[in-house]
Amino acid sequence: MAPELKVTIPELLRMKRSRSKITMLTAYDYSMARAIDQAGIELILVGDSLGMVVLGYDSTTAVTMEEMLHHARAVRRGVTRSLVIGDMPFLSFHVSLRDTVKNAGRFLQDAGCDAVKIEWKPGIEDVAKAIVDAGIPVMGHVGLTPQTAAGQGGFRVQGRDAESALRIHTQAVALQEMGCFAVVLECVPDVLAKEITERLTIPTIGIGAGPHCDGQVLVSYDLLGLYEAFTPKFVRRYASMAETIRESVTAFRDDVRQGFFPGREQTFTMPPEEMSRLQQELGPA
Repeated sequence: MAPELKVTIPELLRMKRSRSKITMLTAYDYSMARAIDQAGIELILVGDSLGMVVLGYDSTTAVTMEEMLHHARAVRRGVTRSLVIGDMPFLSFHVSLRDTVKNAGRFLQDAGCDAVKIEWKPGIEDVAKAIVDAGIPVMGHVGLTPQTAAGQGGFRVQGRDAESALRIHTQAVALQEMGCFAVVLECVPDVLAKEITERLTIPTIGIGAGPHCDGQVLVSYDLLGLYEAFTPKFVRRYASMAETIRESVTAFRDDVRQGFFPGREQTFTMPPEEMSRLQQELGPA
């Protein structure tokens, strides 16, 4: 059977037009990326969420470009079909346009990503346009933007009143006009996400934005129950991998201590004649 074709941006636009739902998950290493890719997920985001769920930072703002590129390269090696997006970390696009484009370009040239994602901030229209004009596909991100959440009153739902909802709507439209191929809507009321989705010609990817978006994204460590420090309301856990890991590691520990591991199945043997020769060479113990 011929391998599935690589996911492309024109394919994502076709999916929006045909109302076919788009799926997106985060990955930070080769093995996870390979499994997600083989499961048929369209988009893989190398998210700066790795700062919290992989590196143990208190927030995403501590993640550096070098850390993002390191993980993006690992993800790229595990993917054959999904479209891989590099999440531009804090301060990588809050700089001069020249440095911003250079940083975005590194995700493609150094790490092999297919696109980058940028969170909304004042002046982001010029940033998005500069990256797009350089030939780099860009996904936008509005609503709750984790890199600047402190200025939004913390990690809480955005756009619950008409004024702020209109502002988020305007931001999404602006990103489309600047050439973004898709936009993430995070932690906004479902009615606002529905309005934006219906008015944009590019796909919307929701996370805590209700069922009306063109696609959905979750942090894979949340979906799998690997990150237990905090579980957002919008997450549905499909597994409890952290508990499975603890149980498995405890079983290994007990087997080693009780002499059950390694067993015969995990042990290499030597032919009897070779064992005899070795004992003759070694002599008495």
